[in-house]
Amino acid sequence: MVSAKDILIKPITAHTANALVKKVHYSGKVVANSCLHFGAFLGGRLEGVMSFGSPMIKKNAHKMVEGTTWNGMLELNRMAFSDALPKNSESRALGVAFRLIKKHYPHIEWVLSYSDSTQCGDGTIYRASGFVLTQIKESTQLAINPETGEVMQSMAAFHAGKTKEFSSWDKLKGFQLRYIYFLNKDAKQRLTVPILPFSDIDKMGAGMYKGVKVSREKQAMDVSNITAAG
Repeated sequence: MVSAKDILIKPITAHTANALVKKVHYSGKVVANSCLHFGAFLGGRLEGVMSFGSPMIKKNAHKMVEGTTWNGMLELNRMAFSDALPKNSESRALGVAFRLIKKHYPHIEWVLSYSDSTQCGDGTIYRASGFVLTQIKESTQLAINPETGEVMQSMAAFHAGKTKEFSSWDKLKGFQLRYIYFLNKDAKQRLTVPILPFSDIDKMGAGMYKGVKVSREKQAMDVSNITAAG
């Protein structure tokens, strides 16, 4: 039987990574400032991608961990895995990727990532992989372009010259969750924002799994019954 241990994780080019992200990620979009990409291969076939890069507003991100150097952290910009991969593939892939980053880029102390609990999920994989939860907030960054029906993020609207239009578009209701993983465990002592208990996700009604609003308890009990695409 195929298991997560059969997956091979190795660096890939941006071109290769972006092609799979466009095909597999629920948004169908890549992040232009991603600069480090890892592929998850099963049977020689690329079935997953993890793309890392700088945060959109780097100076604000650095403030979360005191003393972070300008190149001392990364954001996990995109994580896209196909349904062909077996159970637990994401958490194993992240573990391998983090070990590779620690080995080849020892100056990187921590990794930031966000979970879209408006369209996708509340970060089940991040919690299983050792991330800490540092923020849950109502999302105001996603809106529907009435001309195309496309969901657009506020920064994408800015770059497209549609900031004024974006302000009047219907916003998608939901939450955004912020997670941090410490490659250097000592850096956790320098965290300047609070670590939230995972139970706060349910308290705020921010639970989501594969695009379906659901409690974390419900996820654990009956995720096999959730069929909506995410």
